[in-house]
Amino acid sequence: MSRYDHLAYTPAVRRVQREMGSAAAADRRLRGPGEEAEPLTTAEADFIRGLDGFLFASVGETGWPYLQFRGGPTGFVHVLDAHTLGYLDVRGNRQYITTGNLRADDRVALFFLDHARQARLKLFGHATAVPAGADPVLARRLGSPRTDGTVEQLVTIRVEATAWNCPNHITPRFSRRELSDSLAPLQDRLTRLEQENAALRAELAARPDTAWDTTSRDDTARDDTHR
Repeated sequence: MSRYDHLAYTPAVRRVQREMGSAAAADRRLRGPGEEAEPLTTAEADFIRGLDGFLFASVGETGWPYLQFRGGPTGFVHVLDAHTLGYLDVRGNRQYITTGNLRADDRVALFFLDHARQARLKLFGHATAVPAGADPVLARRLGSPRTDGTVEQLVTIRVEATAWNCPNHITPRFSRRELSDSLAPLQDRLTRLEQENAALRAELAARPDTAWDTTSRDDTARDDTHR
């Protein structure tokens, strides 16, 4: 049983599942009431804390969905408790589409994607956005780490349900930090080898018995020519 499936499998979705032959599998996921909000598991909380961005979907009063990317340093989305996420929202292009949508309908969908580990997590929730000075205690909790910029709002999401998405077709990609961390041992070894190579060259150059004698080399070449 999954709260996420109970929310996502609308009557129209169920009709399509029957048409496409997947209704039986879907039925198994709908067993049980699925009426209570699901808490975040440790795996889900750790996954969210380990990312530096996510997609945030809201719905406007006209019924059109709106999708926005939110990014920052790793961990800028804070897991406040098993049912609540939060982050500091900084000034952007000042269109405030997401903020306006939330005032009309607080239902949102969040999509967390980790290309490096080929994993993705979907989340349904209810979001609120309040001015930065509305809750100083919460602002301090969300203050480190946070996205650089002028803080305008405190955004919190009350989690309703989550679902791990299959990893198929996620292209492995790595951030500069991830590549730097992975390549650091190799770079250190390369630096040591270059230093050792330079020291050996200097040592060889300093030995008299290994120095090149240009005159002797030229004489030897002439002797070989006349043989």
